[in-house]
Amino acid sequence: MSTPKPTRRKFLQSSAAVAATAGLTLGPLGSAFAAYPDRNINVYVPTREGGGADRNLRAFTGVWKNYLNTNFEGAYYPGAAGRVGYEKYMGLAKDDCYDLLFGNMGPEVLNWVVEKPTFDLDDYFYFARIDSDPGNMFVSRKGKLQTIDDIVAEGKKRTLNVGVSRLAHPASLGALALARHTGAKFNLIPLSGGRNTLAGVATGEMDCGALPTGGVVSKGKNFKVVVVFDDKNPIPEVMDNAPTANGHFGMNLPPMTAGSRAFAIKRAAAEKHPDRFKLLNDTLLKVFPDPAYKEAVIKTKAPWEFINYGDADACAKYAKSMMEVGAEFKDLLTGKS
Repeated sequence: MSTPKPTRRKFLQSSAAVAATAGLTLGPLGSAFAAYPDRNINVYVPTREGGGADRNLRAFTGVWKNYLNTNFEGAYYPGAAGRVGYEKYMGLAKDDCYDLLFGNMGPEVLNWVVEKPTFDLDDYFYFARIDSDPGNMFVSRKGKLQTIDDIVAEGKKRTLNVGVSRLAHPASLGALALARHTGAKFNLIPLSGGRNTLAGVATGEMDCGALPTGGVVSKGKNFKVVVVFDDKNPIPEVMDNAPTANGHFGMNLPPMTAGSRAFAIKRAAAEKHPDRFKLLNDTLLKVFPDPAYKEAVIKTKAPWEFINYGDADACAKYAKSMMEVGAEFKDLLTGKS
């Protein structure tokens, strides 16, 4: 049997059909293979604008946008020690990889120890840690108290007001554990964010403060770190050779990494769009070795030594360990001790 030769009319008809099909799957209106991203990426931030998370986010996305070829729009939701931002994200974010969350893992997972959220914790996950910033206690350089020994001695005479960004926070937990170990009396006052906490210590309303270290040393002319809640002081020349709580007081406190900022995403978004999620990860990794990123971090006066990438597994391990420590010290987190 001979095969009929296609006519010009039939060839044009079949070509038009293929083109139409391609337009549905590959064109700008197609969903399966549409160019990604073709609009801005929204980032939910569970704290107020102007703090450590905001500073890190702007420095990072200012470079990331060059690799992802789109802009990032931050939306800030302070309130309830970060809980408001997570509730907003889980309630409003779509499953299309255009909505991310950028938070500080430590204090925010400690929230769930104090009170369970309205959503399933498995419905989101952190996929990229940006930094590892140790918790510390600090003072104003103009204040009466200038060492951790000064603070403990004074705290045995009277109750000291300690400014913190949130009660459920690794730095806050370190301060409370130190008070319990030494017998000093600390009254922790949540001031909603690092910027407000620094201001409270600067004005003398707070006797001292407890925060991630990066924001404190960025204002090093005004503030002095007096103790570090970690295994070692990572930059002693910048942090006035501040001792560690474990080494100075014989404590056995696990590292209180107080600034562990990370990007998170809805699990459904990553599972529905693995190609998009892979692109997010691949381009994100290009930011860390880019000289422009180091320059952006240094401009914020935050220590470059604290920049430390961690993948989804590292984030999950850290979040799990913080929740375990939080459960052990739950009485301190809730103020019931």
